[in-house]
Amino acid sequence: MRPLLAGLVLAAFSAASAQPTAQDPGGLQFEVASIKPSAPGARGGMARPDPGGLRYRGTNLTLRLYIAACYRIRDDQIAGAPGWIDSDRFDIVANAAKQSSVEQMYLMLRNLLKERCHLQFHLESRQMPVYALTVEAGGPKMTRHDAANGGDPWIEQGAEAPFHAKWTATAASMDIFAFRLARVLDRPVIDETSLPAAYDFILKYTMDLPPNLPPNALLNGEPIDTSGPTIFQAVRQQLGLRLDARKGAAPILVIDHIEKPSAN
Repeated sequence: MRPLLAGLVLAAFSAASAQPTAQDPGGLQFEVASIKPSAPGARGGMARPDPGGLRYRGTNLTLRLYIAACYRIRDDQIAGAPGWIDSDRFDIVANAAKQSSVEQMYLMLRNLLKERCHLQFHLESRQMPVYALTVEAGGPKMTRHDAANGGDPWIEQGAEAPFHAKWTATAASMDIFAFRLARVLDRPVIDETSLPAAYDFILKYTMDLPPNLPPNALLNGEPIDTSGPTIFQAVRQQLGLRLDARKGAAPILVIDHIEKPSAN
């Protein structure tokens, strides 16, 4: 079954450690940071470091989504949270003192949430339905990223046509890819590839149509094109990897304490 495109997909993801940790380096801080309530009635939302490595920007997102992004987990891997982290929305603009990597930006965001929201949590490992990301028998079909070419780890999600997704990866590790897959699938994705390298690749797949779409619906007066591989098929055919459904251990971030962001 093809996964539905999430209603809100964060453009950014953490390039820090693959698993969340209760203790992060305390020295990485934004030079100046603002967290403010989003404008009433604001629509849409996104979060990502700006090109150049000097600014992180987020608009109209809940604290749950910011936490999920910087700790590289799915929203439903966060437990124990008060209701307002799903209802109140915030804008973040944070400037680094010097050019910083994606990894450093997200460590700064972790520390910002701890400072301004007094975020405290502990980690648990729970058995749940997961997808295991593994390598096909023929080996990966991706291109190893040449460090000489530079570039931070990144996966840009776009589309070539309605319901036809195109992901462009630069220097992406498999744990980063697993996180991005989990954002559009229905469960966590556990990296079991044992591939240590960073890769460049393009992934193209056809998304599921929304379940409430009437039969024979038209788009711009034309039948909707549903041809092309599912994400599961595309991962196998184009990347030499596979996704297998199973039960497995996944990290759960249990919030012990969080407050609404303090004044800037």
